[in-house]
Amino acid sequence: MTTSTSTIASNQTESLSTTNDVLVCTDLGKHYIEGEQQLTILENVALRIAPAERIAIVGASGSGKTTLLNLLGGLDQPSTGDVTILGQSLLSLNDQDLSDMRNNTLGFVYQFHHLLPEFTALENVLMPLMIARKNKQQSIQRATELLDSVGLSKRVQHRPSALSGGERQRVAIARALANNPACVLMDEPTGNLDRQASDSIERLMDDLSQQLNTAFVVVTHDQNVAARMDSIYCLEACKLERQA
Repeated sequence: MTTSTSTIASNQTESLSTTNDVLVCTDLGKHYIEGEQQLTILENVALRIAPAERIAIVGASGSGKTTLLNLLGGLDQPSTGDVTILGQSLLSLNDQDLSDMRNNTLGFVYQFHHLLPEFTALENVLMPLMIARKNKQQSIQRATELLDSVGLSKRVQHRPSALSGGERQRVAIARALANNPACVLMDEPTGNLDRQASDSIERLMDDLSQQLNTAFVVVTHDQNVAARMDSIYCLEACKLERQA
């Protein structure tokens, strides 16, 4: 990690100094109506995440892990319960405020990085900053520092097609961190990577959590990734339970 990361860390720590919990969900449930039947995906889910805490969510395919992540990120609405981010209820926000919350307070990283292919690594990381209408020169500096912090200082002008799978995922992580999010939600971030690239991403998450005071919620099938987290939760039979 370079010295520029210290500046990023200072800003992030300051932004979290007024709250004890980054994310809290209580009595969270999700169900769908199919004909005359109710299909329950999640039921009575409770979760509390502190600054810099890293948790893994594991479970069988189809158990509802991605649904839970979408609820935590405000991409879907729960049937019951609520999610609060830095003390702010997502249910209390209108569409515009919710969009601003997702852009400024949360970061998202997916199994398929979803980088814009026509833009460079630098331009991809700049996107959340431009959407937030931040100062252009300061945004360029911020994006450059983030790419440096994830080990891509020599790849800033490369488009995704010229990057390896691991490098593309690093760009996605840098983009997720652009607006100093309190929490980054990751859905199978190493699912399409080989073991060497996965190890690199895992070490990067360790470093960023410590340096930037960012919380990470990682949905994963990879036991190596899960083992590196501070705690592991298993989603089974619609319930989320912390593993011993």
